[in-house]
Amino acid sequence: MEAITPENRLRALNVILPPAPPPAGLYKPVRVSEGYLYISGQAPMKEDGTYILGRAGVDMDRDAAKTAARQVGLTMLATIRTHFGPLDGIDYLVKTLGMVNGHPDFHDYPYVINGFSELMAAVFGPEKGVGARSAVGMYLPGNVAVEIEAIFKLR
Repeated sequence: MEAITPENRLRALNVILPPAPPPAGLYKPVRVSEGYLYISGQAPMKEDGTYILGRAGVDMDRDAAKTAARQVGLTMLATIRTHFGPLDGIDYLVKTLGMVNGHPDFHDYPYVINGFSELMAAVFGPEKGVGARSAVGMYLPGNVAVEIEAIFKLR
């Protein structure tokens, strides 16, 4: 019987990870420090290397924005694998900062970021994949729909 691990859960979801995006400035995509893995802000990169663009409440509804947040989760997992290694080296999600490119009249930011949170719970399990979280709206560079950064505790 196969062990229940993040890598096995990810395979069971039958998702395809996009390529890990290159840094868009002078920073490290991943930094390990004192048993924690810090992930710089990730955007919703698709399998073809393009990003999901647009503003919630203008170019997309809340469900499309939630789908973009889930795609950020896939991008983040690709970044972790590329710059750190297998997901099985992560113990649990500590903190998420979710930023949604939203119109001033749009207020469903927590709902949108649930797209990311639900994916993390599916990959790491409901206890280890759900951490502290903030979900805010703002204008985002390049008109990306969502940007998320996170902190994970390592095994």
